Amino acid sequence: MALVEDGRRVLANLVHSQERAHAPYGGVVPELAARAHLEKLPGLVREALDRQGLRGGDVDLVAVTLGPGLVGCLLVGVGLAQGLAAAWDRPVAGVNHLWGHVYAALLTQPDLEPPLLALVVSGAHSDLVRMPAHHRFEVIGRTRDDAAGEAVDKAARTLGLGYPGGPALDRQARRGDPRRQALPVPSLPGLEYSFSGLKTALLYRVRDLGGLDALDEATRSDLAAAFERSVVESLLEKLDRALDRWPAPEVVVCGGVAANTLLRRRAEEVVGGRARLTIPPPSLCTDNAAMIAAAASGAPREADLRADPSLDW
Repeated sequence: MALVEDGRRVLANLVHSQERAHAPYGGVVPELAARAHLEKLPGLVREALDRQGLRGGDVDLVAVTLGPGLVGCLLVGVGLAQGLAAAWDRPVAGVNHLWGHVYAALLTQPDLEPPLLALVVSGAHSDLVRMPAHHRFEVIGRTRDDAAGEAVDKAARTLGLGYPGGPALDRQARRGDPRRQALPVPSLPGLEYSFSGLKTALLYRVRDLGGLDALDEATRSDLAAAFERSVVESLLEKLDRALDRWPAPEVVVCGGVAANTLLRRRAEEVVGGRARLTIPPPSLCTDNAAMIAAAASGAPREADLRADPSLDW
């Protein structure tokens, strides 16, 4: 739940973490996630308003994610948004979750305007998109199979690093040297990504080293660093190509994977002086409501608010 002023200024941005609930299962359990949404969202609404000394009637617009995402969670959100809009006599706007990740950059750089080039990397998406104008997107590259975030989560599981996998792999990689256990950097023609082969390469490397139980801490760190490096270099190789082909004054790197330490550092080096690079802070990279409110500002209103778990750009 978030409160955003004029689509650019965050007044409140609250997140109820479900990590403890899902950790025993090594990943998100859809039923538990939907139940947590149902139980926690109303309280977050009250807390956000109370912190700012506001009432429902002070809100101009209610924004909600329509998709992509887990259908149970989306349905809870849409239902709550429609109820709040009716109670407060305010309009409600449905938002594409992917658009939200890009608009998180506008919360970081309030003067940022399209045209821009964006690399959106999350648990389910690895997309290169052009944004020629507000609320207009053109996909120019994407993954053929696994998304970068999914690959990182599975790599963390392969290395026994725990859940959530992204932050765990990031921490472990900081203690390793990618050169000691080098892994291939996936590279397809054009602007397409593929990470399934890299996952397999890591699995085979662990097997050849005697299995997970045979890994010492130093080797585990080296493998984490090597896997992280391969993912990051693959992502940025295509961003580099895209920026050469479609020069833009602004470049955005966003989505949950954009919280990764190496990706943030290497993106600055790759973009260099060709454009202004904006990477939201980690709190706005991972899923949050502020980015949804930002994307809703000035967007055309949807007449039919229906949750769509497979919604694309």
